[in-house]
Amino acid sequence: MAPKTNGRGVQVEDTKICVVMVGLPARGKSYIAQRAQRYLTWLSIPSKTFNVGNYRRHDAPQPSADFFDNSNPEGERRRRVAAEAAFADMLGWFRQGGVIGILDATNSTKERRKWVMDMCVGEGIEVLFVESKCDNEELIMANIRDVKTTSPDYQGQDPEAAALDFRNRIKHYEKIGGDADLSPRGHQYAQKLPDLVRQSVGGDRPLTWKALDELDAGVCDGMTYQEIKDVYPEDFVARDEDKYNYRYRGGESYRDVVIRLEPIIMELERSEDILIVTHQAILRCIYAYFMKKDQSRSPWMNVPLHCLIKLTPRAYGTDEERYQADIPAVSTWRGKGSTAKHEDPIPEASMSH
Repeated sequence: MAPKTNGRGVQVEDTKICVVMVGLPARGKSYIAQRAQRYLTWLSIPSKTFNVGNYRRHDAPQPSADFFDNSNPEGERRRRVAAEAAFADMLGWFRQGGVIGILDATNSTKERRKWVMDMCVGEGIEVLFVESKCDNEELIMANIRDVKTTSPDYQGQDPEAAALDFRNRIKHYEKIGGDADLSPRGHQYAQKLPDLVRQSVGGDRPLTWKALDELDAGVCDGMTYQEIKDVYPEDFVARDEDKYNYRYRGGESYRDVVIRLEPIIMELERSEDILIVTHQAILRCIYAYFMKKDQSRSPWMNVPLHCLIKLTPRAYGTDEERYQADIPAVSTWRGKGSTAKHEDPIPEASMSH
């Protein structure tokens, strides 16, 4: 029997995997979990993040730091109930065909980690613990500033009071999980890193990536939608029915583009601030990736001309801002299933993929 794949050449076994995040608050666990799921979704591997904090908020929407004190039995009970609810939902999701579930919580005690391990083993689920450690005070403070403005726990609260409360919350976890000193190698790395960054970054310069070329329309390149409808009516209908998988004669499909963009995604994940200037089909695929949308929906993402889209990945999702230039532009976008799709020709212009 041929190995089971996800349609993109990536082999997918029947194994289920639970990725268990571990670490103190403000160490980037949720951010890492979001990025990991985003990449797995990009590979068309069924994945989902189960954030225990979201389950806890159903019962305690905006708790104070005392709620997380290990000597608070009621707080401990309600946190345990939230963890059990998240795990139960993850098990149900696995039974419905999920492959990789990410359990996003501090999981900072041996008892909690053992509980997760025992539960997974009992269900035949593989376990991968991923610990996020950070002793850089500046980075921790940056994370705290981000959390107090984006976390549902502190919505509508005074920023300074939120920061102080979150600091106290971290202290409770430090009592439980410990706060080890940096190793000698860790100190050496901390001293070398600033120089390494200064040497590597340098001045900004434009880069050209062949992988960012527009979707190849093959024999239809340069034609309008109306011309394609007239010359290749069968292809026109086939693309309308399955825009993601349809491949132009001698050209590409959106699925092909997603595979082509994979190395670019890895570069983007390593980058800080980067400006991408490319074509609509490519931008749709990149946009779908950062917004955690299934790539099969990318052909219908609305990416208008003359518009700068700013995406800022955060621990609880991706912030989006759009800046539209005051320049007239022809809109070629059509929503999926739109009855008006392709009916109006695009005068004096090539098609937008």
